[in-house]
Amino acid sequence: MNILQKRTAFIVMAAFLLAFVFSIVSLSHYKGEEHLFSIQESHQLKKITNGISAPDNSRDHRLPSGNGPASSSNSGEHVTPFHNLSMDNGAGSQGANKDYETPLALYTVGFFIAAAFVYGLLKKKKRHHSIGHSRVILWSLLGTGLFIRIALIPWVGSHMDASLFKNWASVAANHFSNFYAKSGSDYPPFYIYILFIVGKVGSLPDFQQYFSLLIKIPPILADVVTSYLLYRLARKYLAPSFAYLLAIGYLFNPAILVNSTFWGQVDSFFTLLIVLAIVMITEKRIYASAVIFTAAVLMKPQAIIILPILFFELIRLKQLKHFFGIALTAAFTAAVILLPFSAGKSPTWIIDLFSSTIGEYPYASVNAYNFFSLIGANYKDSSATLLFFSYHTWGLIFIVATTVFSWLIYIKGRSFKYAALAALIQISGVFTFSSSMHERYLFPAAALALLAYIYLKDKNLLYLSLGFSISIFMNTFFVLYGDSNMQNSTSYPFSMFATSMLNVLLVVYLVKVAWNLVQKSTVLKTA
Repeated sequence: MNILQKRTAFIVMAAFLLAFVFSIVSLSHYKGEEHLFSIQESHQLKKITNGISAPDNSRDHRLPSGNGPASSSNSGEHVTPFHNLSMDNGAGSQGANKDYETPLALYTVGFFIAAAFVYGLLKKKKRHHSIGHSRVILWSLLGTGLFIRIALIPWVGSHMDASLFKNWASVAANHFSNFYAKSGSDYPPFYIYILFIVGKVGSLPDFQQYFSLLIKIPPILADVVTSYLLYRLARKYLAPSFAYLLAIGYLFNPAILVNSTFWGQVDSFFTLLIVLAIVMITEKRIYASAVIFTAAVLMKPQAIIILPILFFELIRLKQLKHFFGIALTAAFTAAVILLPFSAGKSPTWIIDLFSSTIGEYPYASVNAYNFFSLIGANYKDSSATLLFFSYHTWGLIFIVATTVFSWLIYIKGRSFKYAALAALIQISGVFTFSSSMHERYLFPAAALALLAYIYLKDKNLLYLSLGFSISIFMNTFFVLYGDSNMQNSTSYPFSMFATSMLNVLLVVYLVKVAWNLVQKSTVLKTA
């Protein structure tokens, strides 16, 4: 090891040890959460979170609040901070512990200032010292990110969505094949396998008090694995120092942290599948990509937004056998995932499930800070007319336009290296200009922008990753902490205006960057 590498290793190892000790202390003071909603209550809570139905004010489910992992309720029992979880709160804010709203906001400001500062230093220097490749540094960094998240879980408490996942994990562990009949869930089946494992572990005597914490472990692990994948890919195409910086930038990104650790959502796991699917395309393993894409679609329907990238690659390869092979691979993968849940059901049950899920959001925007929210259409009926067409029709027009443009970029780029860029165009363009979007649907953009930068080495993609990270964080943060009571809300706070405008500008900038990249590529190839 050179001197710089030794110093860096010492610093990250010290950070790792501190994070590990913090996690042990935090978990040792954790006494568990006593409250578990019934299946009926959980189903209603899910509807309220999504802004579908008015709350039933005849019941008020409040959990005691506190300031640390071992806060006391009125009965003397210890519970994790779990603030104001009542049926009449705004969507998003239900169960969110507001004690940590301000520290999270301050951390976010500091993170983005530090990111801009570090990038500025690297840009100014004509050369920078390489710290090489050190497994000690890499695993210490990843371990620090993991244990900081684990340490934070007991303090930030659980959002009511975590109670939904907890209930579903319990049902999956006890009634796996009959999950949908017992749970009333409309969640697609792939993640139920993960919840089954969590439910089995959480049912063990030694882990029962940690059940609510275990729910957050899969997306937290997905954060770490995605960061590792970005590092490994960056090592192939970029300087080692930059590989570390990209991994750190993603792992400690507040937009990523707030989703998995504070909210307890599973978008990190979904994003890992999307990143893997795109990487498989770039590694020329399209059948593996088809398997992963199928799993992603059967986890979250919005994976269909990015699915055209696989189609683009098949067209680029110009071999008919691959079309049949991919179709058979996807069908077989879907059958394996669906079969355990299919006994006694209609052959079209998964289509009915998807239709039901999609039909729950008949709005121009569902707290997504995008073009429709910018023009004041948040929670407006998607069948309402805007100029000549309904919001829903405009959304379909924008989806087609976005897909045509990303296809054009892929064709003109004439390389699998444009897969990540095309995927970024798909997810950001559809989120920003389509109807019925949720606040978290843009989440994969932060990782995809970094992935596109690794392959194409255009600094503008770094700027876009930073910009999308800011907008993702702001949208998630303000919905999570109930900005102006967001449930079924047509209010128009400044945060909605600013973030919606930012997303529109980012997509316009992305279009310009993508077009310039393929134009430059065409000139180089014809020169």
